[in-house]
Amino acid sequence: MMICSIQNVTQSYGGHGIFSGISCEIKQGERIGLIGRNGEGKTTLLKIMSGQVKPDEGLVTWKKGISAGLLEQAPRHDGHQTVKELLFDVFASLWKTQHQLSDIERKLANEQDADQLERLLERYGALQDEFQQKGGYEVSAQIERVAAGLNIGRLFDTPWRSLSGGERTKVGLARLLLSAPDLLLLDEPTNHLDLTAIEWLTSFIKQYKGAVVIVSHDRYFLDDAVTSIVEIDQGELHVYQGGYSRYIVEREERLIREFQQYQDQQKKIKKMKETIKRLKEWANRANPPNDGLHRRAKSMEKALERIEMLKKPALDRKKIDLAFKMDERSGKDVVKLAEVSKRFGKQELFHSLNMHIRFQERAAIVGENGSGKTTLLNIINGTAAADSGEVQLGSNLSAAHLTQHVEEMDGERSVLAEFRDKVTATEGEARMMLARFMFYGPSVFKKVKDLSGGERMRLRLAQLVHQHHNVLILDEPTNHLDIESKEVLEEALGQFQGTIIAVSHDRYFLDKILMSRIGLQTDG
Repeated sequence: MMICSIQNVTQSYGGHGIFSGISCEIKQGERIGLIGRNGEGKTTLLKIMSGQVKPDEGLVTWKKGISAGLLEQAPRHDGHQTVKELLFDVFASLWKTQHQLSDIERKLANEQDADQLERLLERYGALQDEFQQKGGYEVSAQIERVAAGLNIGRLFDTPWRSLSGGERTKVGLARLLLSAPDLLLLDEPTNHLDLTAIEWLTSFIKQYKGAVVIVSHDRYFLDDAVTSIVEIDQGELHVYQGGYSRYIVEREERLIREFQQYQDQQKKIKKMKETIKRLKEWANRANPPNDGLHRRAKSMEKALERIEMLKKPALDRKKIDLAFKMDERSGKDVVKLAEVSKRFGKQELFHSLNMHIRFQERAAIVGENGSGKTTLLNIINGTAAADSGEVQLGSNLSAAHLTQHVEEMDGERSVLAEFRDKVTATEGEARMMLARFMFYGPSVFKKVKDLSGGERMRLRLAQLVHQHHNVLILDEPTNHLDIESKEVLEEALGQFQGTIIAVSHDRYFLDKILMSRIGLQTDG
């Protein structure tokens, strides 16, 4: 059963075409992974599917009576409401029915008229059936299940205004899942989730009765959760059956096939043009000029004009140019922690933690949200102090710290000025360096605060590449990067000769790069 149909949709932004003439259908029970490079219009397409954005051209239709829900990246609510109140608000219509039932119960206790009693009982029975069919008796258990899965139960009594950006996104995701729309639209749902929550969300989506469309750069998540991949590539849609691993194989086969078709067409066009040229030369040499040869040449020119030109497939698209180098190596011992403890307010993040990281090791720090992973990186980096225990840093360390939201950059500076603040280079040299990270022309004069998450991450990586550190301390380095950029980063880190300490929930990245894992528990 078709839920949503997109026909010949074209969309532009600021005079720049995002996609043109795309068409697709979303059917009941489908779980679609929507992927593509940053800037290809994935979020825009989700908004079109949700009805929030009307396309410039084309038609979008939905099955009558269906509901569509889109995960908002920056949801807004009454700042005084607690998380628990916001979750229960999803079922406001059920609470209205429950209040009506309670009201009838009070009337039944006092009513003496037999006819009125019969009418009240009939009304009560109908409302009770409605309440039961809509799951009214399971609401509390349902909220508890979703809250536990996303690890937000501890936030129940926290007002909305006191939540962090990541916590707000998780509460927004919980509200959306509880509302259970027929068309569930998720934009990077795993960005603020720990590994346990990602596994829970995967299981939830696989059991979901409606249709699901997910924009994600999490490759394992796409492999586990979706039944097909839709790729936006240079303004066109390509559909692949199966998860991400199957998509990789099929995409390569498609590109090779299309490139061969493109080459064959180019050969045919070249041969036709040569034939047309010869026919005209022969016709003009004849005395008198040969009208028959001219007609044949004209006919062939018309046939050439009717050919639908194939677009040359981009087999080698531009990617960021990453290669981490270090000027000097550090000592053998990089970091030693002995019996280190840290509290945040009344919460103990970790207690009596011991850790030893040596030169050229790759260590991942994993654990649930709130277990102190970022705090531990800050202690290693020297921007936070341990409450107790001993922290020893090795000799000759040159450490780079990449924070999760790249707050270490000045948002008011331009891309060019921020880059040159960390890297010594003339303006011309800096612009050539930035071009290798896909900052071209006037884009180098954009303010850092106006960049997308992926652009900010690329700018910070551009700085790190040219600073030649021997220790890289990375907090969620793959967040906001598209899949191609992640692959480039993984390859560059794989060739890096120094030490890597990283926090990440990206399982593919962890398996590709890192050799040892340090687990943190929320109970310390």
